[in-house]
Amino acid sequence: MAEQTTSSIVVDAEPAAVMEVIGDFGSYPDWAKGVQEARIVEDGPDGWARKVFFRLDVSPIKDEYTLVYDWDGYDEVTWTLDEGKMLSALDGAYVLRDLGNGRTEVTYRLALDLSIPLIGMLKRKGEKILIDTALKGLKKRVEQRS
Repeated sequence: MAEQTTSSIVVDAEPAAVMEVIGDFGSYPDWAKGVQEARIVEDGPDGWARKVFFRLDVSPIKDEYTLVYDWDGYDEVTWTLDEGKMLSALDGAYVLRDLGNGRTEVTYRLALDLSIPLIGMLKRKGEKILIDTALKGLKKRVEQRS
């Protein structure tokens, strides 16, 4: 992924518990700020979702799009944009690292492009806000369930 934004957070839970929350797309509107709908369109052969439709409203991005996912057990999940209206690219990943003692470091990488022109600095700032908000929401959701 070119020109990506990355951030990490430590979650007080095992990697499997973290990945279960990441893979529970139906609950995203409950914890992922701006996600109004998330619905699995196609399941993968490994039991994880392969394609997921999202309806997002996080200023300045309001879009409906579909992502294609690739799961690597409980260590990593990556995604790419299949189709979108405002988004022309959305590549990302959650990378989990077991820290032991029931703790997991979660690293979120994101690179996005919009079909409308946007200054690179503003785009990176938007990515940073999306990532930080998602990581905090994920941490809270996982730790509440643990």
